[in-house]
Amino acid sequence: MIDLIKLFAALGVGYLLGSISTAVLVGKMYGKDIREHGSKSAGLTNTLRVLGKPAALLVLVGDILKGIVACLVGLYLGVYAGSGVTVDSVSMLLAGAGAIVGHNWPVFFGFRGGKGVLTAAAVLFMLDPIIALSCLGSFVVIVAATRFVSLGSICAALLFVVLSFIPVFGHTIYFQIFAIVIAFMVVAKHRANIGRLLSGTENKLRFKSGKHSS
Repeated sequence: MIDLIKLFAALGVGYLLGSISTAVLVGKMYGKDIREHGSKSAGLTNTLRVLGKPAALLVLVGDILKGIVACLVGLYLGVYAGSGVTVDSVSMLLAGAGAIVGHNWPVFFGFRGGKGVLTAAAVLFMLDPIIALSCLGSFVVIVAATRFVSLGSICAALLFVVLSFIPVFGHTIYFQIFAIVIAFMVVAKHRANIGRLLSGTENKLRFKSGKHSS
């Protein structure tokens, strides 16, 4: 019963942390609601396009931190479960999942958030740095080759699922379920991007240094 309470606490705290939408808060500092400009997503890429590099850096730090703090809370709660000979921190998985859900659908900002990629990456680094580096590598290669951040994000999420099932990484079925759920959320939040990719109208990554690019 105590473990069940801890799991609900991990999910709840993670969700509340994730609901602190860094992009929305930074946008307000610049006098804009980031969700009404560009792609209308409260995330790093849209902040970079609309507000420029300094604002994007703040979002980068904030979105990473909330994923890390959520995982530390889950780790502190210390609920573990195993399947076969492997063991994972289920409280950490739930706290991380909560942070990603909160980022995507923040309770503090009308449930209109981002796409969860950066916070998910921070969570994954906390859970398994080797898998995280592999996914990051695929993301960097794809974005460098195509300039499509959305395509890199989707491919990295799908790679995460594949790697979670490889025995050498030593994860439980709970980790694999987590991977499937997170990948599904990432792909679902990129539905419009997938449509634009297929139609050839998706925006490519452009770097802007100005604070108030339109």
